[in-house]
Amino acid sequence: MRDHTPDFKLRELSTVNKELISEAVRQVLTCLAEDRQFTSDSLLEFWVEIPGVKRPRGTYRGGFLMPDSFITIADYFQAGRDVLSPARSLDDVESAWEELLDELYYQVEIFTSQVDSSKGVTLELWTGHRSRPEGEWGYAVDTKIELV
Repeated sequence: MRDHTPDFKLRELSTVNKELISEAVRQVLTCLAEDRQFTSDSLLEFWVEIPGVKRPRGTYRGGFLMPDSFITIADYFQAGRDVLSPARSLDDVESAWEELLDELYYQVEIFTSQVDSSKGVTLELWTGHRSRPEGEWGYAVDTKIELV
């Protein structure tokens, strides 16, 4: 059987880029909770745009935008609250943030590994929930940041 895993060298995100991502994620997730829209099926989805790299955005069968990747927020925080509280498996809020951000950083590093520098790379983030996994958002908060 052929291995389809691409050969790449993972480049760690800079401290500045980690701070940009952390700030953006904290804002959208806090908004999600404060709006009382954080449910057990809420997702943090993202799309990475790399200058000069052309690739079509994927779609589900119904024609909806498919993100590069997503994270289930309830793996890190308890759903149904207006304040972000750690999931039962985690010790405190800061460890929940650390775990979630580590996972997100790793996934973004995979998608940006094909470029020498993060300069010009744009990261779009959405959080919320869909009426069904591939359907339109029932509620969403989004932001876009440019890595440096």
